[in-house]
Amino acid sequence: MATPPVLICRPGPRAAALADAIAARGVAVEHGDAMALDPLPETAQQRSVWLDFDQYRRVVVVSPFAAECLAEALERYWPQLPVGVDYYAVGAATAAVLHRELGVRVHLPPAGDTSEALLALGSLRRLDEQRVLLVAGEGGRPLLGETLAERGARLTRLALYRRRLLAPDAGLERRLAEGDYRALVVTSGEILEHLARWCSHTALHQPLIVSSTRLATLADTLGFRRPVVASGATPAALADAVAEGDPEKADVDHDDLEKG
Repeated sequence: MATPPVLICRPGPRAAALADAIAARGVAVEHGDAMALDPLPETAQQRSVWLDFDQYRRVVVVSPFAAECLAEALERYWPQLPVGVDYYAVGAATAAVLHRELGVRVHLPPAGDTSEALLALGSLRRLDEQRVLLVAGEGGRPLLGETLAERGARLTRLALYRRRLLAPDAGLERRLAEGDYRALVVTSGEILEHLARWCSHTALHQPLIVSSTRLATLADTLGFRRPVVASGATPAALADAVAEGDPEKADVDHDDLEKG
């Protein structure tokens, strides 16, 4: 009987990199579509931001898809990028897209692919009246924007895409109903809450690989009993968590989650 696969539900092009990283460790992988990323039609607000892009001191980009949308817009409006703009990314994958598409130097936190880690950078601690552009999708966590504004930024938050939850297809629905997988890998709270609706008792007791303690805490409240926290959201970090061997050794202590 074939060994059940690791089930990944990461949306967009990054799913392929994650699948490759896990497969490289000798583990079968299956991708389940749980969310689509749809670019938003250009609005008057977006056009105004692109035309005034050289007026921003710092540009903070929250995801690889936001970086792709930003690069596409700047290519149309700014064949030569303005100088004096500092770029920041939440995560190495986002920074890689910005560097590849725009050729810019990108500020990253020394450790961690989270908003909290990015906000710890010294250059973002005091933003007295500096114009800051936050490039993201619709919705999402408000922490980054709220904190930048509290630190004095003249903040513009620009949504460039929409997340669209997808009902599981027959194959994914069966996997979740039967718990027929080696581990489930999820890096989004929105996707985790969505998938929990289809997870059986058996599935809730299967290993769940998440990218942060925050997601592990959410998983605990949703009834997942075996969350494993990877060292980050990169494909390598998630694949390492999958390949650790006995997932129970990496389980999050539920008492610790309640204390946090």
